[in-house]
Amino acid sequence: MAQAYCVKCKAKKEMKDAKEVTMKNGRKAQKGKCPSCGTGMYRIMGTK
Repeated sequence: MAQAYCVKCKAKKEMKDAKEVTMKNGRKAQKGKCPSCGTGMYRIMGTK
């Protein structure tokens, strides 16, 4: 599972339902939800 920062909980947590997406500029990212509050979480992945 991928970790990301939840701005509502103000803590790093494991993402629920994480999916890999491609941004408009071609970079990859992961999108999911916070397991505690359900807020959308987003993590930009590295270039390699």
